[in-house]
Amino acid sequence: MIVITGQTATGKTNLALKYAQKYNGELINFDSRQVYKHLDIITGKDISSKNQYQLLKKINNFDIGYYQIEINQNQSQTFSIKIWLYDIVKPNQYFSSYEYIKLAQYIIKDIEKRKKTPIFVGGTYFYLKHLLYGFDYKTPPDFKLREKLNKKSVDELQKILLNLNKDVALQMNQSDWQNPRRLIRKIEIFSLKNSSLKSKKEKINIKPKIFIGLKFKNREEAYQKIKQRVEKRINQGAINEAKKLLEMGYKKTDPGLQTIGYKQIIEYLEGKISKEKAIENWITAEIQYTKRQYTFMKKDKNIKWENV
Repeated sequence: MIVITGQTATGKTNLALKYAQKYNGELINFDSRQVYKHLDIITGKDISSKNQYQLLKKINNFDIGYYQIEINQNQSQTFSIKIWLYDIVKPNQYFSSYEYIKLAQYIIKDIEKRKKTPIFVGGTYFYLKHLLYGFDYKTPPDFKLREKLNKKSVDELQKILLNLNKDVALQMNQSDWQNPRRLIRKIEIFSLKNSSLKSKKEKINIKPKIFIGLKFKNREEAYQKIKQRVEKRINQGAINEAKKLLEMGYKKTDPGLQTIGYKQIIEYLEGKISKEKAIENWITAEIQYTKRQYTFMKKDKNIKWENV
């Protein structure tokens, strides 16, 4: 198995595609923003209208499928590569690293059956950490409960949590208190009555042969690259994409729309800030995100870092 990770906007997917050609591989996305359907331009999915999505099967109401990416090797030859785990859930659905791992394990087996190389590419280290090293959870996911809670507003979730455990609810910071994903997880934990289900540990033993991390040389390099990318996505129709999602009935409080880029553009669409300020805030948020990414990832001594 090959893993290519690192900071946002460092060219991870392009490098992964090169490895896919070299090692007869298929890509598996582990970007928590790209797992959502309809979130294409702002999240930077490497797909176009030419790429048709092939649904393989559903697991726990999550879609498992792939896009076929065509790479031009030369003027007369193209190389076709599958990329998995885009478009798993709707923007208003809850999705955790636990659920991601279950889907990823299924795809690894499928790829290996066909004698190909799984190549993981993305920047959500939380997913990667749990995939490679396992994870502890005191309360297992309750998918039926989550399905019900996903239909409720933030206000309704807050009231449910207050009734379950007022002390914990009042101790939550403002960001978590407004985050439906965090609220649902808290409700899930305090709704569990069967204590025998607690203190379960899952061990996963996956060791990549190649484990590369891409990072910027300095802050200025990161700023310039991210600025260019944000401007490119604005030109590609990022604002219209956010507007369309709201017209489809999705709310700014939905898990998918809590994503960097959408939050800032929605503020502009609501008339709270100017377009220029929304773009500036988007760039700043991306820069802050790259810092957090490297802070988490540099603790993993197995990653071989390369500057871009």
